[in-house]
Amino acid sequence: MIKETVTLSQGSGGKAMQELIQEVFLKEFTHPALAALTDAAMVPLPSWREYRLGFTTDSYVVKPLFFPGGDIGKLACCGTINDLAVSGARPLFLACSFILEEGLSLEVLKRIVHSVKTISEKTGVPVVTGDTKVVEKGKVDGVFVTTTGVGIISEKVRLDRKNIQPGDRIIVSGPLGEHEMAVLLARGDFQLEAKIVSDCAPLHSLTAEVLKVEPHTRFMRDPTRGGLAAVLNEIVAGLKFGILLKEEEIPLKKEVAALCEILGLDPMWLASEGRLVAVVAEQSCSKVISCMKKHRLGRQARVIGEVIEEEPGRVVMKTISGSTRLVDMPSGVQRPRIC
Repeated sequence: MIKETVTLSQGSGGKAMQELIQEVFLKEFTHPALAALTDAAMVPLPSWREYRLGFTTDSYVVKPLFFPGGDIGKLACCGTINDLAVSGARPLFLACSFILEEGLSLEVLKRIVHSVKTISEKTGVPVVTGDTKVVEKGKVDGVFVTTTGVGIISEKVRLDRKNIQPGDRIIVSGPLGEHEMAVLLARGDFQLEAKIVSDCAPLHSLTAEVLKVEPHTRFMRDPTRGGLAAVLNEIVAGLKFGILLKEEEIPLKKEVAALCEILGLDPMWLASEGRLVAVVAEQSCSKVISCMKKHRLGRQARVIGEVIEEEPGRVVMKTISGSTRLVDMPSGVQRPRIC
């Protein structure tokens, strides 16, 4: 049972958040497009049979507003484009809404809006509508941003975790957790320094290349809140298969690994904002990896594990020491919380 009041852990991407969604939102909102709980809803277009509509929305809060490799504007723009991209859609348009705190520096706001413009122009996904509200000082932590994205997806593309079969391979496009660690260090709460830049980036061109070489890719997702652990546990939840990972294949920059050790953080729970997780058939694995490595965002792509008949509904990892451990869904939020 969920608690009577909202808690921070219910925004972490883990078990508490899943319980909140199930107990509150899905009891009221019952459209089939929502029931799939994918990053973007795929809605049929009655007069356009070759495509479906991709539609997604998300709200962004982050502290600090600026961090190495990005800011809240870039994060919001990339995040919404990525939610469409990993659902197999070609992003077409964005809406962008701002809730501003009274007293916010206009220079700060201009920098954030310029970041949105930069990503919008770089990706060819224009901002076509939006809204702005200002609330009293202390009611918002500087700026909150909500972005909505619309795209189209070919009827030939059917990304669904129910397509996954034992023997399929799990691929990640690059090192994990750099976004979350960059934000933590930018806060200055620790007497620690490291050259870590957020991985925040738009993934649509990478996903398009993957689907071009393998249109029957089983499933894709970006490991944001809750990290890789949350994504993989969502994949196997309620299904008759499990996932076996190899710890030695999990890509982590040495700086991220060292800071996780110092701060007591599990790297499997760290958020990334420019990494792709893909599930592909064993026979397609080589060509998908080759395709990713030709793309600037996938040069460090790796196969990190496979789908197995054993351990149904669970994610397990073969550790470097040779033992096996459970990789559970995050049950709350790692401290310190980044957003």
